[in-house]
Amino acid sequence: MNGISTGRALGRGWFVLAAMCLFPSTRTLGAAITNSDCMDCHEDAKLTRVVSGVTNSLQVVEKVLKKSVHSQLSCTDCHAGIKELPHAEKLPAPQCGTCHEDIAKAYTDSIHGASVRMGASGAATCSSCHGAHNIAPVKQGDSPVFKLNLPSTCARCHSNANLTSEYRLKFPEAASQYMESIHGRALIKLGLTMAPSCSDCHGVHNIRRSVDRDSQINHAHIADTCGKCHLGVEKTYLKSVHGQLLAKGDARGPVCTDCHSAHQIEAQEGGLRKASSDQRCGKCHQDRLENYMETYHGKAIALGASHAASEVAACYDCHGHHDVLPPSNPESRLSATNILQTCQQCHKGATAKFTEYVPHADPTDRKHYPLLHAVFLAMTGLLVGTFAFFGLHTALWLFRSVYLFLHDSKTFREAKVKTQVDDQWFTRFSPFERMLHIMVVTSFLLLVVTGMPLKFHYTDWGKAIFHVLGGAPVARSLHHFAAIITFLYFALHLTDRIRSCWQGRGNLFDPETGRFQMKRLTDILVGPDSMVPNKKDWQEFIAHQKWFFGKGPRPEFDRWTYWEKFDYLAVFWGVAMIGASGLVMWFPLFFTRFMPGWAINIAMIIHSDEALLAAGFIFTFHFFNTHFRIEKFPMDTVIFSGRISKAEMLHERKRWYDRLVATDKLESHRVQDEWTRWRNIARTFGYLFFGTGIILLFLIVVAMAARLLH
Repeated sequence: MNGISTGRALGRGWFVLAAMCLFPSTRTLGAAITNSDCMDCHEDAKLTRVVSGVTNSLQVVEKVLKKSVHSQLSCTDCHAGIKELPHAEKLPAPQCGTCHEDIAKAYTDSIHGASVRMGASGAATCSSCHGAHNIAPVKQGDSPVFKLNLPSTCARCHSNANLTSEYRLKFPEAASQYMESIHGRALIKLGLTMAPSCSDCHGVHNIRRSVDRDSQINHAHIADTCGKCHLGVEKTYLKSVHGQLLAKGDARGPVCTDCHSAHQIEAQEGGLRKASSDQRCGKCHQDRLENYMETYHGKAIALGASHAASEVAACYDCHGHHDVLPPSNPESRLSATNILQTCQQCHKGATAKFTEYVPHADPTDRKHYPLLHAVFLAMTGLLVGTFAFFGLHTALWLFRSVYLFLHDSKTFREAKVKTQVDDQWFTRFSPFERMLHIMVVTSFLLLVVTGMPLKFHYTDWGKAIFHVLGGAPVARSLHHFAAIITFLYFALHLTDRIRSCWQGRGNLFDPETGRFQMKRLTDILVGPDSMVPNKKDWQEFIAHQKWFFGKGPRPEFDRWTYWEKFDYLAVFWGVAMIGASGLVMWFPLFFTRFMPGWAINIAMIIHSDEALLAAGFIFTFHFFNTHFRIEKFPMDTVIFSGRISKAEMLHERKRWYDRLVATDKLESHRVQDEWTRWRNIARTFGYLFFGTGIILLFLIVVAMAARLLH
């Protein structure tokens, strides 16, 4: 039987088949072949054919056949190649076009039909979708092409990794993506038959490639295809700037699938939706997206602001969804008459000045944003200049310290030990000053932890920190809390300084003559106990540089060194610049009542760059001056203990020691060594703060390097 396995002659079918082969006269040649004749053999489950090593069943279940739409047809109506029984050769495929001529023509012109003509054996045929002998009406629930079943039917091929790879399908994950889309969930999980299935978008028998101009999914026809269900949306879209481009035949005109995707269409709400929409807008508006991503809105969404999606504006919140129009159009959401109302959707109480904020401003664009460009250059110059100057200063100091250590390490170690175990200790920082420093450290670290992820929103560590903190809303609240602590310790310090000056006001007048003593005022303002730089600091700076190169002795410092005074004044500068700009960003509605909206843009540049400058300076130069120096490493704990040994005073602050001795004030600074009782606890917190700063510094450097290389 040429490949047909007969097995044992069990059952009626096999007996008849054998009899017909042995005695052809049992059937009149040329007589009409009935379904009963076919079923004599094909109802047997053991009837098979081996093709390319694969065994295929040739069984036809009569009960199934009688339930199909073709139950009234004869087998030979479809299998026209049968002329006589038995037939030894494989018959040609049924020609469905004999009855379904129009459908067959549409199929022949489709991507499936064209593939079959080119010899693609894996391309879908009629039976691939409708079945063979069990074809049911399309609207019958058990039909493979019933609307609820169609996605699974199409998925048999379009989720087959071998087929999608062999035929290089453009969307190999289309079937699974559709199942999880808003359309797929509505149809399959909810059973809403009005939801679109595969054929609603791609067609039924006339499925064509998207590059085919007659295809329903061709770029020019996408809006019409989606508009079959979304009629109102289509009308709105066609009036938009995007729809007008499409109407002109401009290929740049985005259509539904460009924004919503083809098979992964999502629900309209949620932070993830906002994040993906911004990226999709950026495919065409890359320059706008880059500038948007530098705003709080863009950074918060990039860092995972799905927890507070309603608080963060995405592109469509301002520009519209399907009704995007140029600002020159009176109906645009950003037109002069509508922009205030658009801003007030999120910023209740916004004024006309608030609308002058420029969400897509590019500070590097001198032509269009001259003022922002000037501020950008000034801040960049300040950053580069500060890091260059102190970077060189630190490198020279480190080189000199290493040289001296290598030259006489024994003496160096003995001196270091003596500064820590001396039996004479003196007060350097009062409890109030130590408390202020703890406030400075904790608030500063909290500001950096909650602020730097926004600066480097494109990093994985930035996203991780925001995730741990609980998202943008929590990080923002913590940042504001740290800012309040900053203003608090600054106000406490100023109050303390004013109080000290007020208490010492009597010393400004000679008790005998009653005359004003100008020298006393000068001592208060720029004297050795003042943190205000003076001429002596400049002289010590020069002498220190000479010492770096071995051209002079190491200078003897008083109570405060020139680098400590710089650190001190940097706090004033930082609080003024970062604090003022931060307040503008924190309360934009208040400040734009009397300031133009673009002042927010300036505040963002100043706040961001000043914060980077402060973090970079503290974690590098300040840490080196205080902790990294060989004679201080691994940490100088004086800010926690408030105590300094006599040996260290003589080594680093001899002029202060000599001045205290000369004025008989040394004993008033002497304290008993109670530091050992709680030194380990304080050091633990110190190392925690210190280590956190080093980790943040490393992350910042890596992020900046990655961006520069990119």
